[in-house]
Amino acid sequence: MSVESNMLPLGTKAADFNLRDTISGKMVSLNGIKSKTATIIMFLCNHCPYVKHIQNELTEFVKEYQAKGISFVGISSNDVVTYPEDAPERMKEVAEDVGFTFPYLYDESQDIARAYKAACTPEFYVFDTDLKLVYRGQFDDLIHSLDIPVTGKDLGKALDNIIKGVAVDPNQKPSIGCSIKWKQNTVHA
Repeated sequence: MSVESNMLPLGTKAADFNLRDTISGKMVSLNGIKSKTATIIMFLCNHCPYVKHIQNELTEFVKEYQAKGISFVGISSNDVVTYPEDAPERMKEVAEDVGFTFPYLYDESQDIARAYKAACTPEFYVFDTDLKLVYRGQFDDLIHSLDIPVTGKDLGKALDNIIKGVAVDPNQKPSIGCSIKWKQNTVHA
C-alpha cells in the first residue's frame, strides 16, 4: 500500500541525529554532514519498489549536486524483523551495488523517522544553510506513474533555486511510496 508524505512544515529546524553508516561503519551526525549550501535527508529502504525504480537515477542526481556543494544522507528506519531485506548488512550491499556516494544510515530505534514525521520511502527533505526546511516532498512525478522517465525535476528545481539564491517555491507535492514499516507496539505520529 502506498502512502503520501506528511509534509513537515516549511521552516522546521532539522532534527539532529547520530546514526551508524551501514557502508563505512562510522557514526554520522547531522552536523558532520551539514553543507554550507543545502543538506538533503532522504528516507529510503531496500525493498520498496518506488525506491528501486529511482535508485540508479537518484545516484547520478546525487553525484551531480554533490559536485555543487550539496550534501546528502539516506536513512532507513524500517523494522528489519518484518522486513529483513532492509537490514543494515543488506543496506550496505545495495549501496555498494548501486554506487551510493552518500552515507546510508540505519535508524534502528525509528526515533529519527518520528522526528521528521517520515511516512514513506522515498521521502526527501531539503534544509538550507541554517538547517531550516525549504523543501519536502517528491523527487518527481514518476511516483504517480512508473511509466514516465525518472528526472528528479521537483527536487532538482528546489536545489537549483538554492544554488542561485532564489526562494524555493512553497507549492510542493508530497512524495508517494511504501509506508515506513513501524515496529510492533510502538507509537508513531
